[in-house]
Amino acid sequence: MSATALRSGRAGALTRQDLGRTVRLGGWVHRVRDLGGLVFADLRDLAGLVQLSFDPRWSSPEVMRAAARLGTECVVLVEGLVAQRPEPATDQSMGSRDVEVQVTALRVVGQASTPAIPVARNEGEELPAEELRLRHRVLDLRRPELQKNLVLRHHLLQRARQTLTGLGFLEIETPILTRPTPEGARDYLVPSRVHPGEFYALPQSPQIYKQLLMVAGYDRYFQIARCFRDEDLRADRQPEFTQIDLEASFVSAEDVQEVVEQVLVELWQLAGHEVPVPFVRLAWRDAMERFGVDKPDLRFDLELKDWTALADDTVAPFVRDAISGGGRLRGIVVPDGALSRKELDALGVVAKASGAGGLIWARRTDTGWEGQGVKAVGTAMLDGTGGGVGCTVLAVTGPDRVTSPALSGVRLALSRRPGFVMAREHAFCWVVDFPLFELDPGSGSHVPAHHPFTAPHPDDVALLETAPERCRAQHYDAVYNGNELGSGSIRITDIAVQGTIFRLLGLEHDEAQRRFGFLLDGLAAGAPPHGGFALGFDRIAMLLAGAPSLRDVIAFPKTTAARALFEGAPTPVGRAELEALGIRVARAEREQPV
Repeated sequence: MSATALRSGRAGALTRQDLGRTVRLGGWVHRVRDLGGLVFADLRDLAGLVQLSFDPRWSSPEVMRAAARLGTECVVLVEGLVAQRPEPATDQSMGSRDVEVQVTALRVVGQASTPAIPVARNEGEELPAEELRLRHRVLDLRRPELQKNLVLRHHLLQRARQTLTGLGFLEIETPILTRPTPEGARDYLVPSRVHPGEFYALPQSPQIYKQLLMVAGYDRYFQIARCFRDEDLRADRQPEFTQIDLEASFVSAEDVQEVVEQVLVELWQLAGHEVPVPFVRLAWRDAMERFGVDKPDLRFDLELKDWTALADDTVAPFVRDAISGGGRLRGIVVPDGALSRKELDALGVVAKASGAGGLIWARRTDTGWEGQGVKAVGTAMLDGTGGGVGCTVLAVTGPDRVTSPALSGVRLALSRRPGFVMAREHAFCWVVDFPLFELDPGSGSHVPAHHPFTAPHPDDVALLETAPERCRAQHYDAVYNGNELGSGSIRITDIAVQGTIFRLLGLEHDEAQRRFGFLLDGLAAGAPPHGGFALGFDRIAMLLAGAPSLRDVIAFPKTTAARALFEGAPTPVGRAELEALGIRVARAEREQPV
């Protein structure tokens, strides 16, 4: 640090090893305590807090007067001696707890108006409403919690870069202004002024470009990619987000998964967690059968069971009707499940929210079964569940599209009960062998379960023409504690297979050529077998920071309504700007700014 630098280091980084040093510091005034003749202030910077001590024994009268006028959040430069703090700070988050700076020089370099929201909070004090904090994001970003999150985010990104570079991957940027190629969500469109009436799209992912890089011979690619999706409002999504994107040539699904595991192990290790590898692998059908969801939380058991075969003639008519209509009787045995009636009612609400008619329950006591489930399914069926004394049996009936989400929701709700103990802290798994297609409930037509460039399982290629709904995909998801971290697949390189997929999706040759011609032309140039993956980085940062929301690990996030409250976006655009782009807003009643 040069002798003319405004500061010699960061305030929050001072320790007992700095005792006796004269330092120059710069930062924000966090708190001020004027004790009448003595003034103490906490100085905050990115490294944390240190106490500033103003005392006539070492501070001049001018410095003492300036200290008495300090306001919170103003920016100051100070110089002083690092000394032992008489009483160490009790605040464990304070970076420099054992030392203070005896200030000999003070200069206010950034006056601050009264903060619209507080940055310093007392222990237990609630945060202001999130909308208010987002409107004053610069102040909100000064909170030590958010600063810690963004510092962690930085280090996680650097570790990902180092890991992938060490594995031979090249970081290559792909275009932000690209061709509209719908991948499941709507594109954000960007009008071209140079080419009136034509539009770019912001990329939903670098999918096609990274495949073309494989065709071009770049064996291993990665990118910290910004992606954009104009989706309907969802609490856990942002319209723009970051993903760790990668692709490799001459690989199998297992090869890609091994690379992703190495990246995740490194990121979790950086955050202080040891993760065993390889991850557990679950077939999609197995995950849906045992846990009712394709992103199962494996930190605890409580697996779903099929009790359809146990249902005899004594079951209630509604159970019998559900089974005869092609449904099943499925449920969970909760060992030592001393569930109160209030808890059972709440679990019933969870089941009904997924379309179930209700939740069947019965409790096994020393003398037998009790609860409304006895009448619904009978004691013989309940005995067949294998539940011991003290257990509670929870069940629903209906088609899998109802019972799976209903019981998955009940299972997760059980894990959130006070006192519930997880068997494992970190539970990663791979979910593999997804269906290649799904049926659109409205039209009954085939839609890709993920995207149309996913290769069918080699054992199921023959099913494409005869039973495409039974065809498995070479697709794989990484799941952690019930959260999907990302998705990937082996890609289609055979143009004939790609054409069949497009046709099954309702895209005839000319339409497929119009939308995806540049990919098809690339594949025709000679494509190696390749596959890849994309990790949702914002979600990873949120999980490792222990943050409750994605917005707590993004510097300037959007709301659930896709609005940027701090800068006020989106916003109407003036008539002149629209005319230059050849655009007219269809809502004629709306007055456009001039």
